[in-house]
Amino acid sequence: MIEYIRGELTELTPAMAVVEAAGVGYALNISLNTYTCIQGKKDVKLYVHEALVTGGRDDSFTLFGFATKQERDLYRFLISVSGVGGNTARMMLSSLSPAELCNAIANADERLIKSIKGIGLKTAQRIIVDLKDKIVAEGIADKLHAGGTTTAPTFDMGVRDEAVGALTMLGFSPAPSSKVVQQILTENPTMAVETVVKEALKRIK
Repeated sequence: MIEYIRGELTELTPAMAVVEAAGVGYALNISLNTYTCIQGKKDVKLYVHEALVTGGRDDSFTLFGFATKQERDLYRFLISVSGVGGNTARMMLSSLSPAELCNAIANADERLIKSIKGIGLKTAQRIIVDLKDKIVAEGIADKLHAGGTTTAPTFDMGVRDEAVGALTMLGFSPAPSSKVVQQILTENPTMAVETVVKEALKRIK
């Protein structure tokens, strides 16, 4: 089992990081939160969750990377809930910071959890029922420190392409994603890519 990967950050998008360690490039799916934490760094350490899917025509082995152990713990709690898969959990950690998500669960804030794209009322309620006591018991919320959003450099088409690519990897169709991203950047041309993606998650139908 891989606990973490430490190495040179050779590629980075809002949804994926490639870390080279000992001559091997590891592609890791990441949340928008982790993207913000490692953006602009040359060397990184990402905590790993391995996902092996078998039984279909093609088996798949996917690595998920997290900037902190606490975010990985929260991700693992989320995927333990019935109806919450890996991509949904990553979507949740891209829409809210780990601290915000922990607080929402601990305070039974159904409205905030339900505001995340793809999360309905029943799923929000199930997440709260299943995880509220666990999060309090593990003390994850106490270990998390909410920080300010890192401001990315000002881009033009690059921001649009990265944002659309991230939304596509999160499961949205490219055409509507592009339309929403274009609209957001028209309203605010200097918006950072991670902020564009967060805003798009609220607007895509």
